[in-house]
Amino acid sequence: MKLKETILDPIFKSNPITVLVLGICSSLAVTVTLKGALVMALSVMIVTGISSLILSAMRNTIPGRVRIIVQLVVVALMVILVDQILKSFEATYPIDKQLSVYISLIITNCIVMGRIEAFALANKPVPSLLDGLANGAGYGMILLIVAFFRELLGSGTLFGIDILNRFGYIANNLVILPPFALILLGCIVWVQRSIQKDLQEK
Repeated sequence: MKLKETILDPIFKSNPITVLVLGICSSLAVTVTLKGALVMALSVMIVTGISSLILSAMRNTIPGRVRIIVQLVVVALMVILVDQILKSFEATYPIDKQLSVYISLIITNCIVMGRIEAFALANKPVPSLLDGLANGAGYGMILLIVAFFRELLGSGTLFGIDILNRFGYIANNLVILPPFALILLGCIVWVQRSIQKDLQEK
């Protein structure tokens, strides 16, 4: 696979959320605000990218019998490091508290383990790093789109800055509930499949 396809396919053509339907739970839970969605997106990008890089570099030395265990250890280490970094800074600590267990649950995110199994263990480190970052970016793009509408319509703000309320807008609390996130995801999937005819079921 060419590097261009490695980078662009996970963001558009093979997006992990809208095409592969992975990482749905966290996309419903952390998209109430753009800040939370952005931090989650960057966290998944870092964990997926660096884990893929490390495991790709180790791929020829990992015994098949303990392959999954080694993957879990590496991913868990990256998740712990990201979580501790978020807790270390005054600006990110409140967001880390808001995201609660969802940062820790990145270890169970199918995108991370899926890309390691499908790509990193069969390719060289640099393409694996790019694949991990691209899949994290594709995941993050959907999170930010959903969070944009949920925060704007549900709270009247963007990144906590008042946008609509100053014009007399009454916040719609229904929008910040998980079912509305699912509706938004459905709309995004519909738009993408309308554009990409090859994704339409026969």
